Amino acid sequence: MEKAKKCLIIPVIILLLLPTLLYGEEKRLTIIHTNDLHSHLLGLSPNLDYSPRKTGDDATLGGWARIATLIQSEKSKRNHPTLVLDAGDFLMGSLFHMISREEGIELRLMKEMGYDVITLGNHEFDLMPKGLARIITSAQQKGGIPEIVFSSAIFSHENPEDDTLEEIFKKGWVKPYTVKEIQGIRIGFFGIMGKDAAEVAPFARPVKFKNPIDISREMVKILREKEKVDLIICLSHSGLSEKKSRSEDEQLAKEVSGIDIIVSGHTHTRLTQPIRVNETLIVQAYAYGRNVGVLDLAYEKGRLTLKQYTLVEVDDRIQGDEKIQKMIESSINLIEQSVLKEHGLTFHKVMAKTDFDLILTTDESNLGNLITDSMRWATNKIDYDPKDPVTKVVVAIESNGVIRDDLLKGKTGAIAVCDLFRIIPLGISRGDDSMGYPIITCYLHGHEVKKILEVVTSIYPMKGKKFFLQVSGLKFRYNPNRMIFDRVTDIAIGSEEEGFRPLDYSESNKALYRVATNLYNATFISFVGRFTYGILNIVPKDRQGNPVLSEKPKGNPFDLLLPLRADSDKEKPGIQELKQWLVLMDYVRSFPDKDGDGIPDIPDKYRGKLGRIIKEPSWNPVRLLSRGTFVTWIPLAAILVVLLVLGALTYLFLKKRRPSP
Repeated sequence: MEKAKKCLIIPVIILLLLPTLLYGEEKRLTIIHTNDLHSHLLGLSPNLDYSPRKTGDDATLGGWARIATLIQSEKSKRNHPTLVLDAGDFLMGSLFHMISREEGIELRLMKEMGYDVITLGNHEFDLMPKGLARIITSAQQKGGIPEIVFSSAIFSHENPEDDTLEEIFKKGWVKPYTVKEIQGIRIGFFGIMGKDAAEVAPFARPVKFKNPIDISREMVKILREKEKVDLIICLSHSGLSEKKSRSEDEQLAKEVSGIDIIVSGHTHTRLTQPIRVNETLIVQAYAYGRNVGVLDLAYEKGRLTLKQYTLVEVDDRIQGDEKIQKMIESSINLIEQSVLKEHGLTFHKVMAKTDFDLILTTDESNLGNLITDSMRWATNKIDYDPKDPVTKVVVAIESNGVIRDDLLKGKTGAIAVCDLFRIIPLGISRGDDSMGYPIITCYLHGHEVKKILEVVTSIYPMKGKKFFLQVSGLKFRYNPNRMIFDRVTDIAIGSEEEGFRPLDYSESNKALYRVATNLYNATFISFVGRFTYGILNIVPKDRQGNPVLSEKPKGNPFDLLLPLRADSDKEKPGIQELKQWLVLMDYVRSFPDKDGDGIPDIPDKYRGKLGRIIKEPSWNPVRLLSRGTFVTWIPLAAILVVLLVLGALTYLFLKKRRPSP
């Protein structure tokens, strides 16, 4: 009898202790994460080289079919739960986004690939709020979407342009946060937009974005106190920087306690190991699907521990998932019918050949020269009146932030339509709702041309590489040691073929010079003025010299600039927009066929630099002051006054201390 009692007591004790034992048990969790995929469904390389069904035969990095295989492979290696997350900018960057509003292909693929929770980046707003609403609706109706969390949106009560997107949020298709319970661990997720990302999302209007620090504190409070979560994961489209003062996600981790993991995006940062700030782990997996991050964690007694982190390269060692690849290929047919057919193009049509790479750098680049030359060439081809010489576009400008890919020779040197499109894929027009940025032209004075170039000398170093400018129709020199906003020392206009002549950029020169850029860059003209406290104010003008966009424009700058769009067919009513991506196609196929194979060849002119942007550091006083503007002379005068005052005070002091005779 006594023995039987003991046998009963032991199981009872085990049952009573079981919750304690379980609570103390280490629980494992793996997070697979991406960011800034940018519709690069076929990876980075000439698309003709990409062969996802085979391994070991191409140099392509990325490709969504390969990412799908990698996700499944990492899941199969583990016998514990896995979460697949993305930190935004899954849209905009290839021909596939051209059918996103109708097909929602990126979101549908991400659902099929196994993504659990994603957030929105600034480029998700590139097609305006109503465009994003259409994308989410199409994807939801045609295959489903991953859970989307986004806490930052502020919808307008006065402007109805964001009403359709607000309805999407109200339906719960986009939530401020979500909670998942895994192995008894409650995990809260929320998504935010950083300050820099919000600043470069002009097409989001009238949607605005909450301060990322403030909304993060609010989300943490809700998730900890109301939802009683154990872990908090922030999907942050804010980013990282080597300059700690600009590293938004590091600042977020410092200022907001209670976030366990930040999955970062926006800055295309390749982190081989997580950054730890206080108790927060920060990860980011580069961009365009070149890498996938795999974060192995352990949770025990309320504490999260990093076990292992691997940044996996997505290359041709990975065989692509067949189902995902078939979905992608079926989309190519849709693109050809709905986008390319009217222009006489097909997705894989070879437009030109090259025996060298064209690469974007934060310097004068051969790719930047090609793009800006195409803009000047195309605009003058359709909209230059020889009887009125001033109508000739003399300068074209492009920002590095709009150039999205390199043009690589690959295995064959063949450049297809899909490759050219990836170079400058962004944009939409508020004029006709068509995809791609239109080219606009305006007239500026010589001193305003100089102010644009000061973006390279002074704003780019402060704001980052996306503000670096590529140029055509001019070359200039600058001294980075001069006073900020007055570093350009010499400008000449012309071309390599016709020669260059000095530009008089003094304020006394009232001549007008026609400048071409795209609609996105043009809207930042007013930003440059505000950012520099009016020092670099630039006022776009029409042919008669009348201002088109004031220093402080009233209304949407995009709408105000619409009359400046270049018209590709003046015989038709309205403005037939000259799309930048089509301009590049036309320019490339205008090149001569050097080897007689019927395919144009990229000219040797673009093999290297052309001396359009020359940096000449010097501390020589003459070169520091020569042709200086008030930006240089006022501080110099102030310094001289201070020195004179100090000299006078020193003299009086010494005179007072001098002993009397």
